[in-house]
Amino acid sequence: MRELRVVGLEPDAKHVVLADPTTGDKFRIPVDDTLRAAARGDLARLGQIQIETTSQLRPREIQARIRGGASVEQVADEAGIPVAKVERFAYPVLLERSRAADMAKKGHPVRPDGPAVETLHEIVTQAFRARGHSLDEAEWDAWRDDEGFWVAQLRWHAGRSTNRAHWRYQPDAHGGTITALDDIAADLVDPDCGRPLRYLTPVYSARDVDDSTEAENAERHAPIALESPAAEEPAPEPVAAEETTVAVTVPDDADASRTSQAPAKDKRGKPALPSWDDVLLGVRSNGRV
Repeated sequence: MRELRVVGLEPDAKHVVLADPTTGDKFRIPVDDTLRAAARGDLARLGQIQIETTSQLRPREIQARIRGGASVEQVADEAGIPVAKVERFAYPVLLERSRAADMAKKGHPVRPDGPAVETLHEIVTQAFRARGHSLDEAEWDAWRDDEGFWVAQLRWHAGRSTNRAHWRYQPDAHGGTITALDDIAADLVDPDCGRPLRYLTPVYSARDVDDSTEAENAERHAPIALESPAAEEPAPEPVAAEETTVAVTVPDDADASRTSQAPAKDKRGKPALPSWDDVLLGVRSNGRV
């Protein structure tokens, strides 16, 4: 890089005259804001001037886009300038949006019966806990809409889907009020916050219905197998108790009247059985032989 030295000003004082000490060639540059900022070492002013001259967006327009919800990357792509140059003007606006989001979390959601006693953050925490979500993984943000109101956003992931809820925040002396702007936001601040956000209904195709009908008809017309009862085994014949037959010898001269005599009975009225000795000795139950 060649070095030049300042020779002086032109008579109109609108240009600075520079000269090359080696060759003696002279150059001039206009005395403008860029030169003045460079002479002071004001890098912020130099960056702003560069954006104004190389970008279609002025610094105020860049801040207005950021305040309206645009990201630094979006503004940089739109303006055709590096992200670092946009961040220089976006930083104070991003802080403003962060403070607005914190204030919105302390606002009171408006319900049909009036503002809730709990804050938006407290109600959303209960709703997330009831649905099994973690509020620590969610992101809060805020920006100004076209009407000048602050819009608070809560974004979180549930499975493979990204959910977003939006409320309008109006500050006041009591912490501000929160009004839901979409169905998800209304569900989160609803008193019955334990219910799921979406109700899923199974959808059946015509093929599923046909398959179900065929299966039902096949089951209806299928032959019914009757179980044949097991062959009953014949019941075992009762085993009769062994009977002991005692032969009693009766003499031939025994009186016929004696044979027809009724047997003796015991005290209970039952026939008396002869004892074993009577059987061996041939004695009758009445004591006669």
